[in-house]
Amino acid sequence: MRHWWKALAIILLLYTLIAGLLIPVPKQVILYESIRNLYFHVPMWFTMIFLFFMSVINSVKNLSSNNLTHDTKAKELVNAGIVFGVLGIITGSIWAKYTWGAWWVNDVKLNGSAITMLIYLAYVVLRGSLEDEQKRARISAVYNIFAFVLLLVFIGILPRVTDSLHPGNGGNPGFNNYDLDDNMKLVFYPAVLGWILLGWWIASIRIRISNLSQKLEA
Repeated sequence: MRHWWKALAIILLLYTLIAGLLIPVPKQVILYESIRNLYFHVPMWFTMIFLFFMSVINSVKNLSSNNLTHDTKAKELVNAGIVFGVLGIITGSIWAKYTWGAWWVNDVKLNGSAITMLIYLAYVVLRGSLEDEQKRARISAVYNIFAFVLLLVFIGILPRVTDSLHPGNGGNPGFNNYDLDDNMKLVFYPAVLGWILLGWWIASIRIRISNLSQKLEA
């Protein structure tokens, strides 16, 4: 029964896929059926932020205890978060093509998302350039905390204080204010939970693999 949440993740994602494609959605001008991407694109970002946040928690624990177990968790949570960040950019780019007419537009949130991904990819490069385990763990932990603060700035703060095409940013109304009806809520919220659980599942597998690799090397 301890793996019940994995079964829940599978059920929620199957429900998201089926209901997300079949349940009626509001027929908004420009968006039309593309609004169904809300069930996939937005949860990717929620999952990414959740994984990066959990990674920061482990980085803080590592700094306070010098326990490399926390460093391993922080590293693999970032790796899993990057995957969902890339998927968020891809699904967002597809959505942009059918709503804004281009795969990529000069939007503060899009640009901030790309910069954020580069910052976290630099985290991976940084780790690969340091050989001493303790030094790598400490420097990576500090960088990870710094990276998460920048994530909040580029994705959460700047789009809300400057012009942005994204709903809920730059003075634009959010989806829930004008077209996220009850039908969509029945799919959207389970989708968010399902994708987050999947992200945590992937990260936990990566952590176990990393721990086994370290034991074999030792």
